[in-house]
Amino acid sequence: MKVGESVRRPDAPPKVRGTFVYSSDLRAEGMLWGATVRSPHPHARIRSIDASEARAMPGVHAVLTHEDVPGKKVYGLEIADQPVLAFEFVRYWGEAVAVVAADHPEQARRAAGKVRVDYEVLPPVTRAEDGKVLRHVKIRHGDQSARADVVVKGEYEIGMQDQAPLGPESGLAIPDGEGGVDLHIATQWLHVDQQQLAGILGLPKEKVRLTMAGIGGAFGAREDLSMQAHACLLALKTGRPVKISYSRPESFVGHVHRHPGTLSYEHGANRDGTLVYVRARILLDGGAYASSSTAVIANATCFACGPYRVPNATIDGIVVYSNNPPCGAMRGFGSVQNCYAHEAQMDKLATALGMDPVELRIKNALETGDRAITGQAIDGPVPVAELLRRVRSFPLPLGEEGEGEGRELFLPGGVSNTTHGEGVKRGVGYAAGFKNIGYSEGFDDYSTARVRLFVHHGKPRVEVHTAAAEVGQGVALVQAQVAGSELGVTDVVVLNADTRVGSAGSSSASRQTYITGGAVKAASEAVCRRVLDLAESELHPGSELRIENDSIVDAGGKPMVSLATLLGDAVIEETREFRPRKTHHLDPDTGQSDAHMQFAFAAHRAVVDVDTELGLVKVVELATAQDVGKAINPLAVQGQLEGGAAQGLGLAVMEEIQVKDGVIKNASFTDYLLPTILDMPPVKMDILELGDPNSPYGLKGVGEPPTISSGPAIVAAIRAATGRAIDRVPVRPQDLTL
Repeated sequence: MKVGESVRRPDAPPKVRGTFVYSSDLRAEGMLWGATVRSPHPHARIRSIDASEARAMPGVHAVLTHEDVPGKKVYGLEIADQPVLAFEFVRYWGEAVAVVAADHPEQARRAAGKVRVDYEVLPPVTRAEDGKVLRHVKIRHGDQSARADVVVKGEYEIGMQDQAPLGPESGLAIPDGEGGVDLHIATQWLHVDQQQLAGILGLPKEKVRLTMAGIGGAFGAREDLSMQAHACLLALKTGRPVKISYSRPESFVGHVHRHPGTLSYEHGANRDGTLVYVRARILLDGGAYASSSTAVIANATCFACGPYRVPNATIDGIVVYSNNPPCGAMRGFGSVQNCYAHEAQMDKLATALGMDPVELRIKNALETGDRAITGQAIDGPVPVAELLRRVRSFPLPLGEEGEGEGRELFLPGGVSNTTHGEGVKRGVGYAAGFKNIGYSEGFDDYSTARVRLFVHHGKPRVEVHTAAAEVGQGVALVQAQVAGSELGVTDVVVLNADTRVGSAGSSSASRQTYITGGAVKAASEAVCRRVLDLAESELHPGSELRIENDSIVDAGGKPMVSLATLLGDAVIEETREFRPRKTHHLDPDTGQSDAHMQFAFAAHRAVVDVDTELGLVKVVELATAQDVGKAINPLAVQGQLEGGAAQGLGLAVMEEIQVKDGVIKNASFTDYLLPTILDMPPVKMDILELGDPNSPYGLKGVGEPPTISSGPAIVAAIRAATGRAIDRVPVRPQDLTL
């Protein structure tokens, strides 16, 4: 398998057949089950905790509170502000207060119900406008008093979205009998979990070992700790393995969500459509604890104007604390919220100017060498105009599809048979988006890879070992393709990720193919150099050698010696780190900085049918174009583009965590609506491979852009169909009826 080939993922068949081992399937001899006591209040003072009744119950081996945390009592990705187990106060509904270990999961749940917590209920802060400011990002670019011929304004509201991974949070902690612990966990970042857990447990890092367990989706939900510390504390306390596996309702409070937000925008342009300025205020609700909110608001602010030339910008991005559920990383990471707003503004501006909305976007599209509103010059291919032209050029779908029996599947409402076509109007909408790839603002972004070449059963084998979390995106296969390409070996094995090798960073920010792929490439190249040095010393060739199809071949491709014969008993191993170009912190007063490593762009066109009498929406088709630099695995790229579009569709028309007075009201997949195969339309796609001169193989991260502009295109199409100025997502039936 090589870079550029469409290779089927090895985990695909077992996942389809139901034989794949997820973290929730883990078992160990003598295993206990953990359960969590959670706050029934979004804000309260803890007067006392009485666990005596729970501890006396049959089958119960431990009940722990904050008093039993031996090390640091608070943790956090960027700011250590979240208690391992609540003390003094609870700050959101569902916050963990105590944990229980028992012989059976039902015993653990019953014991958790017997932990008596005396609360003094306090009024919760549930409006972001009333929250405490966590971070305020300012961008002051160009002339702050610029004026324009045509001005449009808008106020937009984005609901709270859940990552909705099919696999709930789960893991297994096994004490080693020597004071340490092994944790098998579904996570996005093994080493940052290890670092935080070592501090919480009061242990050196080498005593806390993590191994990646089978993961059922992530999308940002697994960047923060959930049950990791609780399982480890219980295992060390009882001396027995402890498994914790959340229920679906518990998962809704056990991980962070996408930030809801309110966004105020003002766009000014000349009469020919040239953008003059953008002024915006973005307010995101971070919930009870910081998580990655400080980075999310930086992204939301940096990309607030979309992929357009804006000579003058005044942007204020604010994220606040509240007593709502904590929010953090989710696919698109800040750029999703602002894309709804800046694309609605572009459509509104096109109407005011009497221009075609696509032509307005093309006229103002960023190009190579242009500067973003942070002042950073955008290098490499910047094909925004080309992406828009390509999605526009796709043939539009025909009218109502299907006849006779089954025709209702193609109408709004689907099999509910609520409409037969009366009141149905069709609309077409466009959107473009962009965001950063990789970490920003001076974060030390790197990955480590160990590559080992040896003879196994008479054939050369390559083993690749990194800590890159395989969360369903296919990074394990990418590593195999990179090593296979660089070393010319057909048998490539990617070892399971764990903390026995250096950090690979988080599986987030669309960075793993770039950063870990770069590390595997560097380590493989180092192994290759040693092999070729060995071959040259023994063969004394008259021309350059290379490795191909498990053999050493000359410049003309003629086999000189098999790799297995050359190696014999030798083992060649190299470990390398890969670091991309450095980034820098945003200036606190102006937001000007080279803050980002790489930029990715995408455009979408959506076609929708809307029943304007019933407020029902059917997304008929999505079309997308995206520059991926280099498609390492074209089949996987197609999957990313479709999957990202599905999450964009969800936020646009159905997905929203309903929070009232700080309490989640729809914590189940019955009440939290997700797109199914019946909601997902055909997706036409045009994948460009323009090559980034700064990255391995010229690749760009691909996972997040599809989620950014797909939803705004759908909402634009709904506006076109109904004539309604939709300013809130997800769009509700009452927003559409005439």
